[in-house]
Amino acid sequence: MLRRLSALLVLTLIAGASAFWWVTRQPLPLPEQPFEFTVRSGATLRAVAHDLTGAGVLRADWTLVALGRLEGVDRMIKAGNYEIPAGTSLSGLLAKLTQGDVTQTSFTIVEGWSLRDLREALRAEQDVAKTVLDLPDAELMRAIGASGAQAEGWFFPDTYFFVAGATDASLLARAHRTMRHRLDAAWEARAPGLPLSSPYEALVLASIVEKETGRAADRPLIASVLVNRLQHGMRLQADPTVIYGIGERFDGNLTRRDLDADSAYNTYVRDGLPPT
Repeated sequence: MLRRLSALLVLTLIAGASAFWWVTRQPLPLPEQPFEFTVRSGATLRAVAHDLTGAGVLRADWTLVALGRLEGVDRMIKAGNYEIPAGTSLSGLLAKLTQGDVTQTSFTIVEGWSLRDLREALRAEQDVAKTVLDLPDAELMRAIGASGAQAEGWFFPDTYFFVAGATDASLLARAHRTMRHRLDAAWEARAPGLPLSSPYEALVLASIVEKETGRAADRPLIASVLVNRLQHGMRLQADPTVIYGIGERFDGNLTRRDLDADSAYNTYVRDGLPPT
């Protein structure tokens, strides 16, 4: 009798294990396809399973938790945004969570943005963790590991892909490194005889040219005019520098009074290049 009960118990366990294995390989009942969800930093597998059960993705949260424990990966889930396509099984879902198979988000630094524009755009980006946006320029640059106190103009305009939860500091550091690399390469390839003494001055001049026109085809001509003025000791007389110096007070109307006002950025009254 005892031997028969033991055999029955073994058969029951085998049947249960087989049924559970079968369940883990069946497509999940996704409420929408693909189904998107976010795993927050520090979330446990049990918490994720609870949320997915509430959303109708899992029939019972214990199934995901049990599978995670059986495979020894219940403490290995990664934070981020996930997308579950149609046909994904419980086993496939767990693999995504533990491998960090997350969807990426993008953030674009638009050509011509001021540092103020960049700060505001990052502040509005929900998937970016805010850590340095409120710091003064010099402290912000130190926080991202950049040398120098100037921040204006030092972030390369491009589209940057990242995982949700990435910090503003990490994005800014990438944009700054890209700018340094591009600027150094351009400086090495510069034409001889330019009235510029450093990559920084090249950046300042490029920023003025960029602000002078939105048409890429016009920029070489504008650049040559400005370079010619510098070579002949003439003032640049570039409206964008005056407007930048006015800042938020600028109402769209540049007056004679504005052009005559002394400012570090007023290239009508100051010689040479302005600060960035």
